[in-house]
Amino acid sequence: MIITKKKSVLPNDKAERRMRTVAKRAAYYRENPQRFVKDYLNITLKLFQKFLLYAMMHSNHFIFWACRSLGKSWLTALFCVCRCILFPNTKISVACSVRAQGNKVLRKITEDFMVKYGWGSENLKREILTDKIKISENEAIIYFRNHSWIRVDTATDSGRGERANVLVIDEFRLVDLKVLNTVLKRFLGDPRHPHYLDLPKYRDNEDLLESNVDIYMSSAWYKSHWSYDKSKAYTVNLLGGRKGYFICALPYQMAVMSKLKKRSEIEDEMSETDFDEMSWDMEMGCMPYGTNDEAFFSFDDISNCMKLQSVVYPFSRAKDIEIPDLVDNERRILSIDIALMASKRHKNDAASLFINRAIPTNQNKYQANIIWLDTYEGLLTNELALVVRRLFDLYKCTDLVIDANGNGMGVYDLLVQDMVDYETGQIYPALSCCNDDAMADRCKDPKAPKVIWSIKASAKFNSDIAKSLRIGFKNENISLPISEQEAEVNLRDKLRGYKKMPSNQQTRYKLPFYYSDLTRRELVNLEGKINGSDVKIIEKSGMRKDRYSSLAYNYWVQCELERQNLRDTKSFTMKDYAEGMRKLNHRPNMY
Repeated sequence: MIITKKKSVLPNDKAERRMRTVAKRAAYYRENPQRFVKDYLNITLKLFQKFLLYAMMHSNHFIFWACRSLGKSWLTALFCVCRCILFPNTKISVACSVRAQGNKVLRKITEDFMVKYGWGSENLKREILTDKIKISENEAIIYFRNHSWIRVDTATDSGRGERANVLVIDEFRLVDLKVLNTVLKRFLGDPRHPHYLDLPKYRDNEDLLESNVDIYMSSAWYKSHWSYDKSKAYTVNLLGGRKGYFICALPYQMAVMSKLKKRSEIEDEMSETDFDEMSWDMEMGCMPYGTNDEAFFSFDDISNCMKLQSVVYPFSRAKDIEIPDLVDNERRILSIDIALMASKRHKNDAASLFINRAIPTNQNKYQANIIWLDTYEGLLTNELALVVRRLFDLYKCTDLVIDANGNGMGVYDLLVQDMVDYETGQIYPALSCCNDDAMADRCKDPKAPKVIWSIKASAKFNSDIAKSLRIGFKNENISLPISEQEAEVNLRDKLRGYKKMPSNQQTRYKLPFYYSDLTRRELVNLEGKINGSDVKIIEKSGMRKDRYSSLAYNYWVQCELERQNLRDTKSFTMKDYAEGMRKLNHRPNMY
């Protein structure tokens, strides 16, 4: 029997074999991230999640349109974790219009993946420097032991100079296109550079160079938005066989099939009387909404006018947003389209109120600034009249525009007589009409200020105000409040105490910006039927046009005031000129 001595294994050989095993497994898991999630993180994925995670890891340009409740942020966080572990020195920027949205992605890692998955969570904790995790309103970042990191960046112009290998834009439809092109895309100026690429045998091989990655995630939005154009460009490249591009959209049916949402909940929501089909199609059906050839107002025109960073609240005590005094020649116009029935029975009926600071510009023009807007449903005639009268005085308004047809006549009759506020005991004096003698006669107080504009619309009048409002948007003579998502950032940064307010109080501050979004949505859904030189505005079934009507009345009064200014200027005669020159020549010598 021959006894052979067992061959010894040198420490260097062990290390080399270990590293070769690591290299093989890393290559395998980089190719199959869905298996890495199961084997190492102990997370079981739905079938569609496996496909998406694979596509995210193998695409340089990725767009995912997702319905609500499909776990978009959860999947985004999981991809970031896999990328950082499998590719050392990876730098990931999660960019959002609101920092709180990006923080949710990081909290999925710290409050979900690092807690709920047993030994998989322990594996992840060993990969992360847990003592260096920072998630706050000022800074949010997670560091990994292999020098990778995930950082949250706000999609604003102040983010210039940052660098990343992977750019993830969550809810990218809310990001400004200019910020995307000039700031966020510039992050991707520093590709990941593994050290082996510096070795002579790999140095000149361009195929081994890694590409930066951009990933866009969102629910669907309007076809006229830049996000739809980018989606079309990605689709062309994907179908054209260009490598590195991927795009898909998964509607609510996928959430139901994957047991992420109950079918009965979907059916219940769709059966409700106030069901908004257009919003549902976009947010749950992943169908971008587009205006047709008959749409009268342009989404882009209205969006360009949504630029007021703040509104003036009737309930706030903050000094920086208190109701301002009128400037020289300013007209402050309150308009309301009257409706008294609650939307449970007539879901396309609501009383809509706008307050416009018409600031004078040169050439006897005004710039409309909508500093407050609100909607009222189900109020009695006297209740709505009292709301109007309170706001008229509170906002120091100079003009009141009211639809005096139908229910509006009852509200008008209350406004032209003294009104008592039984909550405060204040007496509001009567107001009178300035543009209709017959309506002015209904006011029995001869000294009542003539500030009410009575609207009794005809087909010609409706056509004129529609065309006037469209021109106002095209020329950007109207300034609406910014969107709700943009306002969230401003309120957190500028409104003292906002961050500590309960959610219902925060909602009160965000509500006018939400109504601004709804105004845009309402306007782009109006169709214009042309009849000769006139146009008839028609709302789609189930949609509203009360906000349109109130805003159109308001802007019409502003235009009427401009026309009055123009007539006053034209009435200036040569006699007036001669008298002015005589006074000028007889001034005392200032020298």
